[in-house]
Amino acid sequence: MLATLGAIGCRKTQDAPPVPPAPAAEPVKAPPAPAAAKPAGVQDRVEVVVNEEGFVPAKIPAKAGKPITLAITRKVERTCATEILFQGQEGKTDLPLNKTVEVTYTPKSSGNINFGCAMGMMIGGVLEVGD
Repeated sequence: MLATLGAIGCRKTQDAPPVPPAPAAEPVKAPPAPAAAKPAGVQDRVEVVVNEEGFVPAKIPAKAGKPITLAITRKVERTCATEILFQGQEGKTDLPLNKTVEVTYTPKSSGNINFGCAMGMMIGGVLEVGD
């Protein structure tokens, strides 16, 4: 049988060249350090819903000089809160039904800043601004 294999072109293998060593594994990288902790309760982005009760949550902690984004979704059709404005700020933002609208506001100083419907009939909430 070996003679038959040899006859069809099989031959004894020569010594194979040495196999190069496998490349060294990449060092495992440490996970990134966590971001600096925010003061308790202060958030950069807050989900807000307009429903039968008004703006929920009604009290939102914020930090003076730091922007805060309210992601507002109006879930009720019959309300005067079809727009939002912040006390002491010019301009208002439309709040279409069942669509999330992001409103970013930067409080300039500590204290309470009311926000609510553009007609001023429904003060919906308060940004509780700390230093």
